[in-house]
Amino acid sequence: MAGKSLFRKIWDLHAVAKLPTGQTQLFIGLHLVHEVTSPQAFDMLREQNLRVAFPDRNVATVDHIVPTASQARPFADRQAEDMMKAIERNAKEFGIRFFGIGDAHQGIVHVIGPETGLTQPGLTIACGDSHTSTHGAFGSLAFGIGTSQVKDVLATQCLAMTELKVRRINVTGRLRPGVYAKDVILAIIRKLGVNGGIGYAYEYAGDTVHRMTMEERMSICNMSIEGGARIGYINPDETTFEFIRGREFAPKGGDFDRAVQYWKSVSSDADAHYDSVVDLNAAELEPMVTWGITPGQAIGIRERMPALAEFPESERKSAELAYHHMGFEPGRPIAGTPIDVAFIGSCTNSRLSDLREAARIVKGRKVAKTVRALVVPGSTSVKEKAEAEGLDRIFSEAGFEWRAAGCSMCLAMNPDKLKGREICASSSNRNFIGRQGSSTGRTILMSPVMVAAAAIEGRLVDAREFLI
Repeated sequence: MAGKSLFRKIWDLHAVAKLPTGQTQLFIGLHLVHEVTSPQAFDMLREQNLRVAFPDRNVATVDHIVPTASQARPFADRQAEDMMKAIERNAKEFGIRFFGIGDAHQGIVHVIGPETGLTQPGLTIACGDSHTSTHGAFGSLAFGIGTSQVKDVLATQCLAMTELKVRRINVTGRLRPGVYAKDVILAIIRKLGVNGGIGYAYEYAGDTVHRMTMEERMSICNMSIEGGARIGYINPDETTFEFIRGREFAPKGGDFDRAVQYWKSVSSDADAHYDSVVDLNAAELEPMVTWGITPGQAIGIRERMPALAEFPESERKSAELAYHHMGFEPGRPIAGTPIDVAFIGSCTNSRLSDLREAARIVKGRKVAKTVRALVVPGSTSVKEKAEAEGLDRIFSEAGFEWRAAGCSMCLAMNPDKLKGREICASSSNRNFIGRQGSSTGRTILMSPVMVAAAAIEGRLVDAREFLI
């Protein structure tokens, strides 16, 4: 009999009951809450005279709507201020730990969970945000949910879930200098498609992944949802355990040692069964950039944009729309494309290592006069550590705006937006039409290092040229 995958083990450990619908009632070990998808959920609790079942398993922060240029209260945006007041009131009334403006832990929910030690292997983790898959980098089952499900978790700490199939994605070989985790996940999505993961959990494995830092692993798991997968995870190992050790909400002393034994036990068995297996050679990859309106519409920086005839019939309309929206032409090189805005941030790439790598490119150089450039740390902690290292000065002296923590221009539910037809080189995760605040704005996804190089040159370039 075949062994079990991490998905199967954690699912079975958290299954409360099999429902008549065929779904599983799944206990949620950690529920992360933010200001955008929770107000209506708390209102539903009040309407039904319900309390939060396990307040200690729920943690709230603010990230989506908070301004990053100035976080003085009240916010200039009245709706944002109302959302802030709502989560402050709800967290206090229902007894939920809250990291608000001014708190040392405030920041993007998928950054603060790992950096505080709340995110741990073997957990089921839910949040009203699609990029919750980020936390799977620690060997957890983490997924986004909608507002009605946020209410369900608050009220019962359980969810009705449909079981997923599991696809193992083996990434092998050494990444060449200038190629990063962001390039790996864009290459995976390009290979499997934005719908390829529907109905699946993705298990990322292979020696390439095993050598990655936790921050790199988070970048990969973060964008699992962009490939259609509900969950993306990596088996926990010594890199995982050392990252967690000593963090505020991590187990301490003997409890930590006992936790590690449990964490090891949930790793996939060597003979685990998988519904699908895919291989990717990391040594062949180059820096990736998107040319279209989905993360799957990506190519290497030295490639030309694909001809329409190269797409299967089912994808041709999307490609045609992408070329129309972006104003690009098939067969044209992507390198040399001029940009108007450069954005380094988001839950995909706003951690300290991301900022350090980008600063290597920026140091001693100047942002092109035609480019508006922003750096938005993923959390207050990241911001403070970056400032202690002088990274803020490197960026500011080059002409970048150094901001406070938040989601910022990733989804533009705040003042950080594109204007008109601006083209943005972005380290975020989505290039959908209108994603960055303008219905005609254009987003090109890439690694933070590639964004930094584009900001300096005023156009898309191969950042490896800066690393020689």
